[in-house]
Amino acid sequence: MSSNVKRNRWIVIAATAIVLAVVNWAIWQKEHHLAEGEIVYLELAPVDPRSLMQGDYMALSFALADRIRMQRAINRHQESVVNAMQTAANGSVVVRLDEASIAHFQRLDDGMPLGDDERRLRYRLRHGEVRFATDAFFFQEGHAERFEPAHYGQFRANEHGELLLVALHDASLNRLGEMER
Repeated sequence: MSSNVKRNRWIVIAATAIVLAVVNWAIWQKEHHLAEGEIVYLELAPVDPRSLMQGDYMALSFALADRIRMQRAINRHQESVVNAMQTAANGSVVVRLDEASIAHFQRLDDGMPLGDDERRLRYRLRHGEVRFATDAFFFQEGHAERFEPAHYGQFRANEHGELLLVALHDASLNRLGEMER
């Protein structure tokens, strides 16, 4: 076997090991986020009823996203208030968590210290829409009726304010979609 073939084999083995390490690290981070993240509920906003249930997923929109869009529009018209954070494509919003861990809009992140009941949550702007983690909730085909009463999205927030969607809940914060036993 030539030395080039041996060297190429080791390069492929090393590259494969690096890729596997990176993928496993990313999986571990998400699992840790889901297990240790703080529970935060975001109220769902109405969506076009035709897109509410499309096969095996539900289109999601959040009331908090509407508040962020409104505040960003107001800030664009008040030059003295606008700063780099508020005009960026991605940003943070400060929310107050009530006793049930439901997030309520306080302000766009202005760098001010947070109160005990306040949290920073990261959002992304995509095509003019504010996104938190996802804009869809996927479920098993044929189970759409279980999720029709959805009123809140339950998320896990990490220390950086990144959110992962865990489940949908009704207006009384009962988890939807669980099988009856």
